[in-house]
Amino acid sequence: MSRLFPVVATVLALALSGCGNEGTMSGGGGSSSGSGSGSGSGREGGRMDMQEAAERSDAMLDAVLEAVDPDLQWAHGPTTTRACGVTRRRAVMTVVSADRRQTFLDRAEAFWRKSDYRIKAVNKDDVFPAVYAVTEAGFGVSVSFRGKGQAFLEADSPCVKESKVAPPAAEPNGPAYEGVYPLPRPNVRSGFWSGPAD
Repeated sequence: MSRLFPVVATVLALALSGCGNEGTMSGGGGSSSGSGSGSGSGREGGRMDMQEAAERSDAMLDAVLEAVDPDLQWAHGPTTTRACGVTRRRAVMTVVSADRRQTFLDRAEAFWRKSDYRIKAVNKDDVFPAVYAVTEAGFGVSVSFRGKGQAFLEADSPCVKESKVAPPAAEPNGPAYEGVYPLPRPNVRSGFWSGPAD
């Protein structure tokens, strides 16, 4: 079993690497979409197009954000397309204190395990912790903490058919920040997630 992991990781890395030609589209608002674990579609990655992959990625991000309790405010990050793949991003606008970062990651990881995702890697760094998972269909998902303790979620599709990609349909549960890049640092305080105000 331990010998299978490097092979799977290599195949996944090749599938996600694409062939260059990256383009970016701003995540926009729209009507609210339903959530799911990302494993509901029976299509294989090779038959899915970029728009379908983006919609599945959105559902995966919706699902993990709904599973993390209490709620966190979030906004869409940029959508990136490659020659044969697409990445959706979300930025958490709730301040997550250093003491609560691992709690956030643990809840995301527990949800992914329950959804039969394979946990690919866990970074226990005190400042920039992260957790990475992969679905049976080859989608990579992650939650990572970066500058100023801001949490980011990403979903990367496997190689799919090229197509146009529309902005995400799900409306953020706070300001949309349409056309704003980079997004602001976390600015929403939570009695659970945030520590004392500076």
